Amino acid sequence: MSEPAFTELSGYAEKLIRGRHATRAFRPDPVPDDTVRAVFSLAGSAPSNSNAQPWRVEVVGGARRERLARALQTAHAERRTSVDLPYSEDMYTRVHQERRAAFGAGLYGALGIVADDHAARAAYDAESLRFYGAPHAAFLFVTGDGGPRLAADVGAYMQTLLLAMAAYGVDSCPQGLLSFYADTVRDELGVTEGRLLVGVSFGYADEDAPVNRVATGRAALEATTAFHS
Repeated sequence: MSEPAFTELSGYAEKLIRGRHATRAFRPDPVPDDTVRAVFSLAGSAPSNSNAQPWRVEVVGGARRERLARALQTAHAERRTSVDLPYSEDMYTRVHQERRAAFGAGLYGALGIVADDHAARAAYDAESLRFYGAPHAAFLFVTGDGGPRLAADVGAYMQTLLLAMAAYGVDSCPQGLLSFYADTVRDELGVTEGRLLVGVSFGYADEDAPVNRVATGRAALEATTAFHS
């Protein structure tokens, strides 16, 4: 490959990967069906161990999305959580918690919610179960035994999906909270296979929303990566 072509491709990769970010306020405009199908077709190229492809994806929009959003908010209000894959605050180390706290300060600050306003934070969480206003959502299930190795493959699928969306000009937000109501999602969508890993809301960003201008930093390369020779 010639140097100019390589430079062009690497520049596109930089723009795509660094430009992708979580969107938390969407316009109601739906993504065209052909674009949705193209995005998920491309995401299917994700790598997996022995090419097992242990994912099952459920995509919702329209009236079904509305019914599911109402069901999720009801389950949340009634505290009917159902988590397929274990979650605990203890899984985060001190440095993880520091990064999460910095992110939370930026997010809630953009929303005008002060640190000790727990009621406002809870209300925002509840409203997020309407997919931040996105017209579509996708739910990623881990098939097989649903163990951590297979979940890692579905994580690779999710990243491929997010980048595919970005390449097609579609904005997105992975939402861990959606996975806290796995039984509700299963019941509403008639899902009989797999364990719910995450939900992804997607559509087109509301560019006027301050929350979409929150910038998140990343750890320095040396803090996460070692090079051996």
